Amino acid sequence: MSSRRFDVLAMGDAIVDVIATCDDGFLLAHGLPKGSMQLLSTEQADKLYNAMGSARETSGGSAANTMAGVAAMGGRAAFVGQVASDQLGAIFAHDMRALGVTFETPALANGHPTGRCLILVTPDAQRTMNTCPGAAHQLAPAALDEAAIRDAAILYLEGYLFGPELPRSAMHRAVGIARKAGNQVAFTLSESVCLPGRKEGLQAMIAEGGIDLIFANEAEVQQLTGRGDLDGAIAEITSQVPTLVVTRGEHGALAVERGERTDVPAIAVQKVVDTTGAGDLFAAGFLTARAMGHGIDRQLMTGAIAAAEVIGHFGARPMSDLKQLVKL
Repeated sequence: MSSRRFDVLAMGDAIVDVIATCDDGFLLAHGLPKGSMQLLSTEQADKLYNAMGSARETSGGSAANTMAGVAAMGGRAAFVGQVASDQLGAIFAHDMRALGVTFETPALANGHPTGRCLILVTPDAQRTMNTCPGAAHQLAPAALDEAAIRDAAILYLEGYLFGPELPRSAMHRAVGIARKAGNQVAFTLSESVCLPGRKEGLQAMIAEGGIDLIFANEAEVQQLTGRGDLDGAIAEITSQVPTLVVTRGEHGALAVERGERTDVPAIAVQKVVDTTGAGDLFAAGFLTARAMGHGIDRQLMTGAIAAAEVIGHFGARPMSDLKQLVKL
């Protein structure tokens, strides 16, 4: 394990998840494509929230979920993300700290509310995500704790936060700090960062050698490269990045590290209840095993175990004893 203060420090959307079940008819009535993720204004989020059924609220956000998983497996995790000085902001901060994740980003008091993600889960376990970023997209370079970034073995960046200009500038600053300190930089893709007008900036950072490790699913790899075949997309990215990890749902996952490919199968699950957070927890397992010095096979399998745990229940945070499950 690294001698640094943190194994992983993540930057991402500080979001409170509001999770409820619904049927396909509810999605149709509100014009929501099943399994999609869309951004909402504050007014749109208020309208959808009022129409939803009974819901459960918990701190969320992709990279925040990953840090919760790292902490649950015994890793030393920190999170940088922007909340507001409001009730949801207090919920987010309390949840992260209660899970053992260091969270010290000062809250904003400028009128932007804490971000929220309204997650609708249909009976087939598909989740439709409706995000109102709010304060999350107000993360500025001045909010960074440079000492904490230098003292983290791995800096982990979330694609959802890379799109808006202000937090993107904060991410670039963090990358510069991490690279100067000799730390690894990992980046998890999202569909939003692969859109035209956004992916070009990420492609430039990759080409400049700013990223050591990329996490993606099959669709995201192809969207980023514009390639129609998975193998071609993988080849293009791995020619520029030392390590690429691709999750493939029921087909498992693969990693290509310095030209060597490793595949692992998915872990069998008795019943898939909710796929929210599967990729986030996979990254948590992979990064925790990596920080603890395990090989690529063990990194992939730890990710698969963590992902299998989270899809067996509602919510994007682990409910079982992950430390005992992964046995790192």
